[in-house]
Amino acid sequence: MNKPEKSASDMSPEFGAGLELCSILVVDDEPGMRNFLVKILGPRCKRVEQAADVEEASRLLDNNHYDIVILDNILPGKTGLEWLREQLQVGFFADAILITAFADLETAIQALRAGAVDFVLKPFRSNQILNAVARSMDRLHLQRENFLLKYELSADATAGRGRLLGNSKKITDIRETLQRVASLPTPVLFTGDTGTGKEIAARTLHAMSDRADKPFVPVNCASFSPEVIANELFGNVQGETVQAHGRQDGLLLYASGGTLFFDEIAEMPLSLQATLLRVIEEMRIRPFGSQREVPLNLRFIFATNADLPAAVEQGKFREDLYHRINVLNIRMPTLRERISDLPELAAMFMKKLSHELRVPPLPLTEQVLLKLSCYDWPGNVRELRNLIERSLILGEFPQEFSCGDEEDTDAAPDSLQAVERRHILTVLDACGGNRAEAARRLGVSRKTIDRKCAMWDV
Repeated sequence: MNKPEKSASDMSPEFGAGLELCSILVVDDEPGMRNFLVKILGPRCKRVEQAADVEEASRLLDNNHYDIVILDNILPGKTGLEWLREQLQVGFFADAILITAFADLETAIQALRAGAVDFVLKPFRSNQILNAVARSMDRLHLQRENFLLKYELSADATAGRGRLLGNSKKITDIRETLQRVASLPTPVLFTGDTGTGKEIAARTLHAMSDRADKPFVPVNCASFSPEVIANELFGNVQGETVQAHGRQDGLLLYASGGTLFFDEIAEMPLSLQATLLRVIEEMRIRPFGSQREVPLNLRFIFATNADLPAAVEQGKFREDLYHRINVLNIRMPTLRERISDLPELAAMFMKKLSHELRVPPLPLTEQVLLKLSCYDWPGNVRELRNLIERSLILGEFPQEFSCGDEEDTDAAPDSLQAVERRHILTVLDACGGNRAEAARRLGVSRKTIDRKCAMWDV
């Protein structure tokens, strides 16, 4: 006597967690087969819908997005493979699993050529179709990971990785603002000079959000030509000339569920700005050549060191897009404005870069830190990083930052001069550079602060 087969809800999680996020369309003219597949897949998947013919399936695809389409090959009017080839030409953004009662080699070859990713022979058991769906979801996940990894490596997108360091008042206020907005879908615009850490702040915001385990995809708008950036972002559909599945997905699709970071947004080609505005407003995209739109689930973050209001006045940036992305504007301070964070930043760069370069770290003595604090840092945090990397390669700091001067060799690290300087600069930073307020807190005259700053060239 045959034992009754277990239902999908009774099975062990051997098919992977990816099924829980999967949306599926079942296309089959046999009600019994449709009901069987819905019964098996429904308890395990996020959404399962069904169509009895290709016309109904086409209507569903026009209005919904599915990860997988389970397609019978023998359907009224035309075969499943014929319908699949047609869909590839207008925009088919799913994996197709073909089910058929005919196991000839020619059908299998045609299925693969038409863009199907798997081939399941009728009659089949529930574990066979579940395995096929699980394989497809694993393939989609790996394809996305590989694409984003190659993109990061080719674009040097790993250079901005890290976390927002520092305990100065400006950085503490920014960190609190990021915490408040982290769970919201609100677009954020980071502004400030080059090298102030706008991408670091964007990555910190992503890490604080509920999207932290999803992709963070940076796009430098200044590094692509208008034609390339359009294709990179939106992808295209050109039948079987693009790839086996008849399409080339763009970064907007691959980043879905995560965060897309547009750096140097002022450099976005004017011809694409209207398209981007529509994407942000409607959370849907239409890849080039597609007759269908695809829904998105994205958080948008933007950054620029340009004067966007001036760009709007000059007609170089759309006013409606500017107001859409300028909901929350966070200005990143220069390194001079957060000079009390320099020791922590320098220590982090020294540890990280000495490990990467496999060279001994250089000592960050009090004298070195004092001289670093005197410098203007026009290149901000990025310039500090570059200085430390260059010093590690050469085996010493540049003479103007080293502690080899005779006047410094006699000064103890905890000398009164060093302690005084460090304390005054810290209070100045806490006051946002307001010398009058710093003098009030320190209990000295404004002229004393001016004289000290002039002496230290601050």
